[in-house]
Amino acid sequence: MSEKPNKFIITPKIEKSVTLTIRIETELNNYIEELARKSGRSRNELINKALKYAFENVEFDSAEQ
Repeated sequence: MSEKPNKFIITPKIEKSVTLTIRIETELNNYIEELARKSGRSRNELINKALKYAFENVEFDSAEQ
């Protein structure tokens, strides 16, 4: 082993997520729960994936402005 002592390096914590409280319809919650159960993924992971997909594929209808 090397004579040089190992260093215990602490870097600043970088937040990669935030906690957000929302209200959703009961039916939508039930669907998320079912998908989580079937897929083996967490509700949080499924919701994040769905939001990313929605925002990457959003289109605005100029007639509704």
